[in-house]
Amino acid sequence: MDYHQLADQIKLWAKQLGFDKVGICDVDLSEHEAELQRWLDAGYHGDMDWMARHGMLRARPDELLPGTIRVISARMNYLPPQAQFASNLDDPSQAYISRYALGRDYHKLVRNQLKKLGEKIEQAVGQLGYRPFVDSAPILERPLAQKAGLGWSGKHSLILDKDAGSWFFLGELLVDIPLPVDTPASNECGKCQACMTSCPTGAITEEGVVDARRCISYLTIEFAGVIPLEFRQAMGNRIYGCDDCQLVCPWNRFSDVTEQTDFHRRDIFNDPDLVTLFEWDEETFLRNMQGSAIRRIGHEQWQRNLIVAMGNAPYSGRIIATLESHQGRSELLDTHIEWALAQQYQQLPQTNNKHQRLIRIIQKGLPRDA
Repeated sequence: MDYHQLADQIKLWAKQLGFDKVGICDVDLSEHEAELQRWLDAGYHGDMDWMARHGMLRARPDELLPGTIRVISARMNYLPPQAQFASNLDDPSQAYISRYALGRDYHKLVRNQLKKLGEKIEQAVGQLGYRPFVDSAPILERPLAQKAGLGWSGKHSLILDKDAGSWFFLGELLVDIPLPVDTPASNECGKCQACMTSCPTGAITEEGVVDARRCISYLTIEFAGVIPLEFRQAMGNRIYGCDDCQLVCPWNRFSDVTEQTDFHRRDIFNDPDLVTLFEWDEETFLRNMQGSAIRRIGHEQWQRNLIVAMGNAPYSGRIIATLESHQGRSELLDTHIEWALAQQYQQLPQTNNKHQRLIRIIQKGLPRDA
């Protein structure tokens, strides 16, 4: 078997399957284990207990699939046409949704294409041990991507490529054949710290290190509890994820729009009015989010995020009426509704005693029954 020729063929097949770049690396991630342990020990993973539970398994692909000696790392662009970043973020009456989630959930699509790639390789070599991964197992996908030459880990911890920026999904195919490896990517961030200084909540604590507990993407997607007061105003109108660290990155000037129509904006998000999205009942939410990554956070968390955004919106009688009409339905939602109402009341030229009391409670972080 000419493995160099096979590697070239694999990259051609990957292109035909919709991947924008593919690289190959070995499975040695031992140099990242100490860094991973420090991150876990600092508690930066927040409520994502599965990260600590799997421990160093994330840095040992050959333990996930015994016999693995190579990882085929692949990326697929997702930036939709007419992304409308600035206009959407600048209109606080509309919900901002991270651009990766505007279309179809990428997990199944990318995994299916990786599976097809594995099948093509198996047909060529006769017998192959392989397994595709797309956020489906504990694996350090970004260090693997850098080692495979797909890009370098930026100061925001995301993979960057000088020809494509960072608007892409990653996936891995573990294999048990000795393919030639690619040259790791070198870091091209230089002295730039735009991502660090622009983070709304200061979640990037040092170069390449993100405290998930402060990250808006974590707070709106992974975290199901009461959003800490200190982060609510910084969330603005971001109801699912946050793209700020990517938006300011100079390398993203070179990003290509995705060729995958599945990642294009859904029609339902063409006019993402906060109140309209909030008033979806659970059945409507599940129906509208069918096949979307957003569906997994559930209806209550969706509404919680929208309540915070409504609190950050300009004064609106419609918002106040909507929030007041939903009080008493959920303890989690009530906590955020009271805060959002106080935010709205503060914008009134005059406030009555009820409004002043609510404002005092929120500003001082007092218990709700104070």
